[in-house]
Amino acid sequence: MTLADRWLLPEGVDEALPKKAAQIEHLRRALLNLHESWGYRLVIPPLLEYLDSLLTGAGSDLEIETFKVIDQLSGRLLGIRADFTSQVSRIDAHCLKGEGVQRLSYCGSVLRTMPAGLDGTRSPIQLGAELYGHGGVESDIEVLSLMLETLNVAGLNNLVLDLGHVDVVRGVLGACRLSKDQEARLTEFYKAKDLPELDAYVSELDVTEEQAGWLVLLPRLCGGADVLDRAAAGLSGVGGSVLDAIALLGEVSALISRRYPDVGLHFDLSDLVSYSYHTGLLFAAYVPGHGNAIARGGRYNNIGEVFGRSRPATGFSTDVKALVALVDFEVVTPKTVLAPICANDGVWKAVKALRLEGYRVVEALDDAWAGHVDFVLKLVDDIWQLVPAEK
Repeated sequence: MTLADRWLLPEGVDEALPKKAAQIEHLRRALLNLHESWGYRLVIPPLLEYLDSLLTGAGSDLEIETFKVIDQLSGRLLGIRADFTSQVSRIDAHCLKGEGVQRLSYCGSVLRTMPAGLDGTRSPIQLGAELYGHGGVESDIEVLSLMLETLNVAGLNNLVLDLGHVDVVRGVLGACRLSKDQEARLTEFYKAKDLPELDAYVSELDVTEEQAGWLVLLPRLCGGADVLDRAAAGLSGVGGSVLDAIALLGEVSALISRRYPDVGLHFDLSDLVSYSYHTGLLFAAYVPGHGNAIARGGRYNNIGEVFGRSRPATGFSTDVKALVALVDFEVVTPKTVLAPICANDGVWKAVKALRLEGYRVVEALDDAWAGHVDFVLKLVDDIWQLVPAEK
């Protein structure tokens, strides 16, 4: 790297300058306050952990995204977190150990080896919420509603909610009694939505005509509310778990439509974009003109088992930096006062008192703030007073 290039950041890694940093921080506070009002308690996991703990139960897809380093103290392999979910699950299972419903929220930087999507970052500020200890649809709806409230507080409108359920794909693949390699190949086609290649591959499989119909139908079950009716009819012969999943999607979508009538609904019954630890309902939020999901979540009941407690769980996450990039989030700044250099106790006490009252006070080390302040602190009749600044 030449001297002229030393200011460059790695690809996919960015920084926030004062205006954007203020927006990020104010939005972070607003969203964590929202989560607290719903009963979610803040936790702050470490930035890195031993790799075997960080990736336990998380699946191979998250391992690929995780940066790995050697611990100079122990010689063991460490991972820099690429996602909070396994960390928060460890906290619920090993540190808090409560038997009832546990609601936890978090916000912090994560680092990923690859960006999410063409315009994604490798260093999001991930904010999210996790609910442990309840396996019913009620907790799915609570977390899904909190995700939509989070996006509303951020100022996002015209949301489209994408809904899916992992039991649909898993139920179909299980009913067809395929090998692991065959399931992996089909999964690749479903993720890529490569319909011609999928159709050609299915035609070569040793399955019944009905089973082949299920396999090629899955990625075509994508669209509006009629998708659920088509799925129930086209997959009726698969088995109970698939029909139960379709029914749950109908129940969830009906309630969300009543709570958030302005949110558009979209269904994708072959959605496999989320991490492989998910076990039930999947959901993601989109805004028009932005290709990547701005928030994503779902149920993941088994991830805590490796930490000694298998509890039902559901949650969601979003990227605060991505939210700020989509909305011109307004930051209410305090009134600014330009003060003389604090060369004596009198002006120091006056400046300190103003800061306690909520003013932003800057000392006049140079004239950079001239014309950019609301008041000037001046000594009038031996009393330090605020005088309106000349614009």
